[in-house]
Amino acid sequence: KRPDVLLCNEPTGALDFQTGVLVLEVIERINQELGTTTAVITHNAGISAMADRVISIADGRIAHLHVNETKARPRDLSW
Repeated sequence: KRPDVLLCNEPTGALDFQTGVLVLEVIERINQELGTTTAVITHNAGISAMADRVISIADGRIAHLHVNETKARPRDLSW
């Protein structure tokens, strides 16, 4: 399937670091190869370094929007 939007709720939440990196690499590859827009919902601030945009929500509203000038690769993340 080729979804227009892929929603990922805590995709690394219950995973060890190595498996989490593997999952993030797959998400990154899907974005690159299929051009899919992906929303990753996470409490893991380290993952935000690989995003184009980071949207923080507080009290049901957008509290902050940050655009990453450069994106980190999953293997370069730490958490």
